[in-house]
Amino acid sequence: KQRNYLQPKVYIGLTTDNAQGHDIRWHYAWEDLSNGGFNMLGNQFKNKGAQLKMSTIAPSTLSLSKAAVYIIVDPDNIKDNPSPNYMDKTIISQSIARDAWRCDHDDDWGVATVNLDSCSMINFKNLTIENRYGFENKEPIKIPCTLDSAPFKLVQPSGHQMAFRSFNSTKLKFINCHFKAFGGDTMSPWNTTDGMFYFKDCLLEGGVDFYCPRGWAYAESCTFISNTGTAAIWHDGSLHEDAKSVLVNCNFKGFDGFNLGRFHRDAQFYLINCHYASNMSNTDIYQVKTSNTLSWPRRVYYFNDAPSENKFYKNNLHEAKGQPDVLNINANWVFNERWNPLLQ
Repeated sequence: KQRNYLQPKVYIGLTTDNAQGHDIRWHYAWEDLSNGGFNMLGNQFKNKGAQLKMSTIAPSTLSLSKAAVYIIVDPDNIKDNPSPNYMDKTIISQSIARDAWRCDHDDDWGVATVNLDSCSMINFKNLTIENRYGFENKEPIKIPCTLDSAPFKLVQPSGHQMAFRSFNSTKLKFINCHFKAFGGDTMSPWNTTDGMFYFKDCLLEGGVDFYCPRGWAYAESCTFISNTGTAAIWHDGSLHEDAKSVLVNCNFKGFDGFNLGRFHRDAQFYLINCHYASNMSNTDIYQVKTSNTLSWPRRVYYFNDAPSENKFYKNNLHEAKGQPDVLNINANWVFNERWNPLLQ
């Protein structure tokens, strides 16, 4: 099926004086034939049915509200402008149920609100990325399903609803972002080969396995909220013994009796100085019954988590391979000095 790729564009260009002393648009402009190749880029968009428009005012939520997709190149930053013109709030939103998507598509490409294939070294900052499906659809919906073995499928409001999905990407950095869904797999950065993912000051919420990185992941000072589902966090480190999911100074909240985490592939969890709501269940991160063959024993480690009374998360960091010093557990340690996200 032909996908609906792009719709109206808003673009901010630069101006300069021509030989007659008149302002003309140049660089970062759709009609520019000499600098940056944006004319070629625009032609590709138009070939997919897009309408190209140019905005001559500063970007804001209001000025961009009429564009389905917009591109801002060389945005304001503190190095160029002591008072950068940041947008007040950027929300990227869709309503997609994975079960419904796979009735019309052969694969998962496009199943999330934001999808990345092999892009790397990308920073996401001050964004809300949400999948509204489970919030808008409270009851199961029966739909025709041409690509399934059965002619119809019952789509549940708590099923897979990805806000973010990546496939072969690595070195992705998320700062002060909100990832929101009602159902499962909200944040799905998947790359067991060399995936490295960094989260700082983020809010993540959803259903079962709503934080489910594959490869190496480091989350610091983040808040996780369970809306529904059997577990909040999940990890796949099945390709490399060193792969791990590390959470430092994070908070966990949710519905009464929510579970912390689970796994059904080789996984490795470190939870350091984390805080858990009093209504969380007293169930440790557990292995789901699976036909998968696991190469390593259970690896779930805690240090200085709270509150500690009669809970499962007792200090056991010393049991981890190499007995890591808690003072050395940071992003650089997690990624084994292959990538320092603080320098990206």
